[in-house]
Amino acid sequence: MPDIREVKSERLGESYFEIDHPSGLKILVYPKKNYAATYAVFGTRYGSIDTEFRLNGEEKFTCVPEGIAHFLEHKLFESEDLDAFERYAKTGASANAYTSFDKTCYLFSCTGKFQESLEILLDFVTHPYFTEKTVQKEQGIIGQEIQMCRDEAGWEALFSLLRAMYKTHPVRIDIAGTVESIAEITPELLYKCYETFYNFSNMVLCVAGNVTPDEVLSVADRLLKPQKPIEIERKFHREPREVAESYTEETLSVAFPIFSLGFKEAVETPERSLREILISDIVLEAVAGKTSAFYSELLEAGLINTSFESEYFCGYGYAAWIFTGESPDGREVQKRITARIRALQETGISKADFERIRKKLYGRSIMQFNDIDGIANAMVSAYFCKEGLFDETEILQSLTLDEVNARLRTALQTDCASLSVIKPEGE
Repeated sequence: MPDIREVKSERLGESYFEIDHPSGLKILVYPKKNYAATYAVFGTRYGSIDTEFRLNGEEKFTCVPEGIAHFLEHKLFESEDLDAFERYAKTGASANAYTSFDKTCYLFSCTGKFQESLEILLDFVTHPYFTEKTVQKEQGIIGQEIQMCRDEAGWEALFSLLRAMYKTHPVRIDIAGTVESIAEITPELLYKCYETFYNFSNMVLCVAGNVTPDEVLSVADRLLKPQKPIEIERKFHREPREVAESYTEETLSVAFPIFSLGFKEAVETPERSLREILISDIVLEAVAGKTSAFYSELLEAGLINTSFESEYFCGYGYAAWIFTGESPDGREVQKRITARIRALQETGISKADFERIRKKLYGRSIMQFNDIDGIANAMVSAYFCKEGLFDETEILQSLTLDEVNARLRTALQTDCASLSVIKPEGE
């Protein structure tokens, strides 16, 4: 019998159910009775950076081609008969999937026939089908996709920045891999990765919306068979503190120059805690948030426009503070952001700014509970980070100005910076 626990937040007046299924799969169900739709995500903690791993204490690490996680995502939709999208067409569900640096997720949303759609999801993700012929066909398709991404300026600017910041970490490689790396993929390698990372002990099923735990379990109990848990050791790539290149420039077919600026953080342990991430988000808002005076100054100077964004970018073995946008002078933007950071490090973030930003992030955190796809995806991310869904709101309430200023002064180092610029053709 499944072990079912209700997880409540007294502060928010919200709750969801955490289920330890006999198959070994963790299932999270967030009922929203007044919603017409239901959203489901079946995720595995397996992303593009997982190119070296060791299973159950094996002597040597297994090395696989770059882009294989994304390749596997594509292939799972196929079967000997109908592919998953053809099956979903019969239930009316809208389905999709994505691969990121650290996870792969398969999802659907529906307003009816939920159990039929869930059955499709659990079925195709747990029944891989790879042949030499289908793998070769996919190599051509993904090869074209890789070429198209190279022409997408924002995407190219990001990976140009990551290649400039990181010397060895696989985060510097495009999620889809390269034309050369995917040519090395075989059915045997796909099955090896599938059997490693698609074990239920490394996965989670998250459902939010007009649904009950019993409706989810009626499908899961029927389709999911028990699996023996496995232990996966991921390679921790120790990056030097220094960046690979301080400046990189490319030319693409864009209307306006694009910049990506990153400050590389020294990483001594593989993962950042949710508390560190939230503190970092506050620091970023204080530096150049869209409600800050500094952001207005950059706008008024014509150095940025409303496309300007900032992000604390982190995962297994990497972390960076990234600023992106359009600018006629990326170097000047870097100069001003650097000066802004150093000034804040001298004075510290004020109490008033700290409270304003913390309230903003708290409001953003609460708003996600009105959005079922946001809830489901947040449950996936929280679970893989070994955090609870409601932990973010609790942590935000407990943060102090001292720990935010301490992180500003120690973690955000302006001497480890890379700038990537994409210029229009002809300039």
